[in-house]
This record gives sequence, structure tokens and C-alpha cells, in this order.
Amino acid sequence: YIKILCIQEDKVFREIVLSDISKGLVHLFFAQRATSKVPKVTDVGLKPRQIKKVGVIGGGLMGCGIATALIVSNIFVLLKELNSDYLLKGIKRIQANVGGLVTRGKLTKDKADKALSILKGVLDYSEFKDVDMVIEAVIENVGLKQKIFSEIEKACPPHCILATNTSTIDLNLIADKLNPQDRVIGAHFFSPAHVMPLLEIVRTQKTSPQVILDLMTIGKVINKVPVVVGNCTGFAVNRTFFPYTQGAHLLVNLGVDLFRIEGVISNFGLPMGPFQLQDVSGYGVFLAVWKEFAKAFPDRVFMSPLIELLMKNGRNGKINGKGYYIYEKGSKPKPDPSILPIIEECRRQTKLMPAGKPITITDKEILEMVLFPVVNEACRVLDEEVVVRASDLDTTSVLGMSFPSHRGGIVFWADTVGANHVYKSLKEWSEAYGSFYKPSKYLEERAIKGIPLVTTLSLFFLFLSFYFPLCPM
Repeated sequence: YIKILCIQEDKVFREIVLSDISKGLVHLFFAQRATSKVPKVTDVGLKPRQIKKVGVIGGGLMGCGIATALIVSNIFVLLKELNSDYLLKGIKRIQANVGGLVTRGKLTKDKADKALSILKGVLDYSEFKDVDMVIEAVIENVGLKQKIFSEIEKACPPHCILATNTSTIDLNLIADKLNPQDRVIGAHFFSPAHVMPLLEIVRTQKTSPQVILDLMTIGKVINKVPVVVGNCTGFAVNRTFFPYTQGAHLLVNLGVDLFRIEGVISNFGLPMGPFQLQDVSGYGVFLAVWKEFAKAFPDRVFMSPLIELLMKNGRNGKINGKGYYIYEKGSKPKPDPSILPIIEECRRQTKLMPAGKPITITDKEILEMVLFPVVNEACRVLDEEVVVRASDLDTTSVLGMSFPSHRGGIVFWADTVGANHVYKSLKEWSEAYGSFYKPSKYLEERAIKGIPLVTTLSLFFLFLSFYFPLCPM
């Protein structure tokens, strides 16, 4: 009887191990660990320098999240703001962040008190003379960032790492007036910065390997997964996913119900749909980023007037409780049917519906028309060698964009669907709906030749499942 149960257990175990979910999770496990290996950085005998004191410029949401992550990891922080009012608000926000960690059982009261004791607010750079790193976290404005970097270059010691938390702007623009530029680097945290596990480390052609290694090390100290990427508009994560919301907007303008799109994406496994994500992120930020991508990639950006129409209607998303959803304290967001006339006005302006009628589409096609353009942009990112390896995009998509982990990441998922199917679908849609869907050369080549987009990192695990059964047969 025991032998029969053992055989049955072995059979079920093999089925689980060889399932798509298992393959995705195992791939992601090894993909995440592969990020710690960066050629010409981690293999050239360098040793990380100790980072004891960090200056954070900007006491907004991101700056305070970054400061929180640092102080709870026992790193002294100088928080700089423009005036006393902004500084006080920043300090209170950090105190609230730390208090939240205590409430959730992530931090003891003693450690919280210790963390807050190594936070100091300042209004100038006089105490930056001995900082080991500065992280700029102000609004996405090139001129402002250039001014700040010119100031900190003079105020900080020669060894100090000069980092920016920009999510989109080309680092070469920010560092344009600095000389030399070898200590300039991107430290792109994801919101909320003290909670989200990903740290996107952006290097330019001039960033020194030592500075990259130092930031990778500090990322691990503050319990982040650091992934090193190249410098371009949007870097790896936002660059790969900028078609995500645009694909959803395009579908709405083709007549597809907005909340149906939301449901399809949520059922796939993402925590929220693309429109609720816009509500939460803020329309101002979203429009600013959208315009940056329109300048960088004008051939494949779809500019929908919908958000501007919502703002004219007095809607600003979660920030004022009204967007695509209604936000009330203590309640879950509720779809707001009163936006339907605004959507109709948007459709009248874009005139994309064939013969003025909504397209007929399945849920599967909705999912693919939103996510296949993301896969397509991932292929361009791979072709330009923005990331070290394809699996890095799987790690960043899961940790930075909450892509469902059991699907292995965006590139791994594309391989399970089939690169040929992705390519043929995009080609068909590009002929029907325009250049937004035009397949990249990288995707086309791999689809035609049958080459996978990502090398699986879990083959040995499958080997074990075949050759080491749970119990003897």
C-alpha cells in the first residue's frame, strides 16, 4: 500500500515539476540570481567600497521612500529640500513609512527608532562634504536635474557616487555639463521605493565599473534586487512596458469596452489593469512620460486624447478620487460608468473604429493586443543590448511591473506562446491598425528561424525530475 502511494506521489510530483507554472517559477528563480553576474564589472577583481552616508535630494514620494529604505538598513541619510515646509513634510512622510513597517511587523520599534535617529534634514549642501553617494529624486525636468548635478559635483567629495532616480530621462542629458562623468549612474527605484524589490541600475558608456559594483552592493544591502541596464529613454523596464498602456488605449479607441480590458488583464494575473494603473500613478506623470517616449520613438507611439479629456472633466485619478474609477476611503475602487461619454468623445476625435463601428474581439485577442507590443519592444531592447541577458527582462518585468511570476516573466511567457504566433499577430494588426504593431526585426528573425527569445535557466531541474524519482519504482 505504501509503495502504491509512493508511486502516485511520484507521478503527481513529476506532473507538477513539468507544468508550465513550475517551469516559469524555476526559470524566474535562476533568472533573478543571474542578475548578480555583470561582465566587466563583477568579474574583474573589483571590491565594493563601503557606503556609510547618503544624501537624498527631494522629499517627495520617491525621495522619502528611498530615504526610508536606506535608514532601515542602517545607512545615514541627509534629506535635502528647498525650504523648511517641504522638509518637514518629507520628514513626516519618512516617519509614516517607518511606522507602517512597524505596524506590518516588518520592523521592531527599537529598530525603527534607530532608523529615524540616522535621518537628518538639511536645506543646503554644507553637510554633503563627506557623503559617499547622492541620489537625486526630484521631478522629471532635465534643466532642474542638470542644475542639481552641477551643484552636487562641487559640494561632494571626489569619490562620491552621483545617482539619479529618473525613470525616463537619458542620463547623458542629465550629466551633460559634468566632467568627468564616470561617477554618474541611474538608481531607478520603483514606487513605493521602500517596498518594491527592484532597483534598476542604469549605466552610461562613461560610468566606471567600480561605481556600478558599489551601487549593486548597496542595492543588496537595502534588500533590493539590482539589475544593471544600459542608458536609453525609459531604460529597460519603462522602455519595455511603454506600449502596455498605449495598446489598451488603442483598443478603447477601436471600440472595445475599457473595463472589459481591465478584467482581461487582471484575470491574466497582473494586480491591476492599465487604466487603474494610470489612476494610481497620476495623470501628470503619465502624460510627461508618454511625451518623452513620443519624442524618442515617434514611429510607434499612439497618443490618445483620453487622459487630457478626463483632466478637463476635473478628474485626476486616485489623487482626487475620480478617474476611470471612483476612490472612496475604506472602499475598493469602483468602475465609474459616468466616464462613458468622455470615452465616446475620445473615439469621435480619433476616428479609429472601422466604418464607425466597434471591432469584434475575443478576450484572448484583447490580452494579446495589449501584451504582444510589450514583447515586441522587449525584442528591441534585446537587439540594442540594453540588458545583459534576456532573462533580466523577466526579472524586471516581475519585480518592477508585477507581471505574474508563475508565467516566468514577459520574455519567457512570449516563448511559451510562441515567437512565431507573436510575430504573425503583430504583422496582421500592423496592416489593419498601423505602425504601433509593426514587428521588430529581432522578433521577425527569431520567429522565422524558430530561435527562442530567452535561454531557459531551469534545464537541470527538469533533468533531476526525470532521473531522480521521489522513491524507487
